[in-house]
Amino acid sequence: MTQISPTGLSRNPVWQLNKTTLWYYPTHSRKFTTPLLLIYSPVNKPDILDLIRGKSVIGSFVNAGFEVYLLEFGEPGYEDKDDSLEDYVAKYVQKAASRTLLHSKAENLTVIGYCLGGTLAAIYASIAEEKIKNLILYAAPIDFEETNVYSKWLYELRSANETDINQMTEWSRLISASEVKAGMRLLTSPVYFSPYLALLGRTDDPAYIQKWIRFNKWANSYLPMPGAFVRDIVLELAKKNSLIKGKLSIMNRKVKLKNISCNLLVICGEDDQLVSENQSRPIIEHVSSKDKTFLISKKGHTGVTISEGQLPEFLDKWLPPRSR
Repeated sequence: MTQISPTGLSRNPVWQLNKTTLWYYPTHSRKFTTPLLLIYSPVNKPDILDLIRGKSVIGSFVNAGFEVYLLEFGEPGYEDKDDSLEDYVAKYVQKAASRTLLHSKAENLTVIGYCLGGTLAAIYASIAEEKIKNLILYAAPIDFEETNVYSKWLYELRSANETDINQMTEWSRLISASEVKAGMRLLTSPVYFSPYLALLGRTDDPAYIQKWIRFNKWANSYLPMPGAFVRDIVLELAKKNSLIKGKLSIMNRKVKLKNISCNLLVICGEDDQLVSENQSRPIIEHVSSKDKTFLISKKGHTGVTISEGQLPEFLDKWLPPRSR
């Protein structure tokens, strides 16, 4: 059944599994044969990608002539507490990619991952059987060895043993949205307060206030997370740094970044206080791609998810020639 998004875009659910939905956004003038599969972080709702009319990222892709598919993980319930990192990659991301190719009747696809969704996209691309032509990672943490914001937190984490981590994440239950929110606030403070300071300086701008309200509503739309998934993120990625070291396993297969040979674009925010350049850039040296680019955007962590109604210049130059 066709739905209309908050910005006026039409979309259809083309595949569902459990709480997960794959949304299809048709374009009125298809110019490219390679469809886009967007994967946002499972920590938040993906509404930021289509939040404000005239500034919708999805809208900019659709207007440029791309067929767009958005993987929405949905809101896990207690019955999903055992969903692991492997489940997110193999049960949701991989099947969504397969269904995207089936629905679009395309030979290959472009996978675009945002933040932790970019981490999942990189893991999937390392073991994918589907044909990925382009991989774009926005502010995606890949290497957890060194960070700007929570280096002290990681130091303490790495000194903890596995039993302590099991108790800390309580992986046998669902981590509530309020607990996820509290954890993110702990990691991002004092960055968390900057939007409120910006609002104080624009109280005489009604248009800005309306945009701020919508953005702030999304920013507080944290989702519950399965305990098993949180445990894997903390233990395998944050503590052991297994992804960049090639020691992570999914479906009994070693996740080797060198298996990625598609065109690769990695983008970091210049003022990103959550995911540093040191976390994203290292993937460039580990993949086998001959066509690979690293860019730094002047926008912050969420800034790369807001469009001005059209593709940003760097993406307009990079993506269309690689999508025909």
